[in-house]
Amino acid sequence: MTALPQTPDPTSAPAASARRLVEARYGDGLGAVLGGSAAGGRFTARSDLDIAVLLPEGGRDRRETVRHEGRCAEVFLHTAAGLRTLFAEGRANRRATMAFLYAGSVPLHDPHGLAAERCREARALIGAGPAPLTAGERDDSRYLLTDLAEDLADTEGPGQDPHEQLALADRTLREAAHLLSAVREAWSGAGKWLPRRLRAADPVLGAALLDGHLAAARHGEPGPLCAAAHTVLVLAGGPLREGLVHTRGPGGPGTAGG
Repeated sequence: MTALPQTPDPTSAPAASARRLVEARYGDGLGAVLGGSAAGGRFTARSDLDIAVLLPEGGRDRRETVRHEGRCAEVFLHTAAGLRTLFAEGRANRRATMAFLYAGSVPLHDPHGLAAERCREARALIGAGPAPLTAGERDDSRYLLTDLAEDLADTEGPGQDPHEQLALADRTLREAAHLLSAVREAWSGAGKWLPRRLRAADPVLGAALLDGHLAAARHGEPGPLCAAAHTVLVLAGGPLREGLVHTRGPGGPGTAGG
């Protein structure tokens, strides 16, 4: 089962600032919560405030970026129906960004308990885990990772373009992380959440992928990342090149170039 976020502190300075923003700008909302780093104990002087506001039915789902008390705030506004759609999409894409925001959030405004209901739904979704890969998705990912790892291996040695190598290393890490997380039935992530979720999905092999990426970035050595990617492929059914048929068009899954 996926570990749920720790209970955050509703009395923190970031929560107090976010509460003032909600009262001043989004007072007609049915509820509001503070998520992200401000709620999860990773808040820094440069962190944004990540706020989710629950709108009445008929409201316009949207995202707003505002400056409040000298800090940037990202505000996500959704009706209950719109939020449930996002939760379902998040389970399907295995990232569940909005569900994670609600699951580890601080309550800011919730006179009717509606935001608390959404938080319980989010925690249940996170605890249940992401949707499993379909056979077609698994084969597409195996094919793409096989292709990327082979191209990356070809960049080893003198005379290779370091920029091409790093670009391939980045894509290899992302695809391997996605596939490994899916194999482990764990949540995936992007940006700063990629290493966090990858380590949670598989501490040993996840660390090998991340360390392999560093070896390519710092020393121009693609071998460790290629080896870790191959281990992921073995777990997923093995490398795959010949015999794959897909109909998603150029640039879709199974196409490493461009």
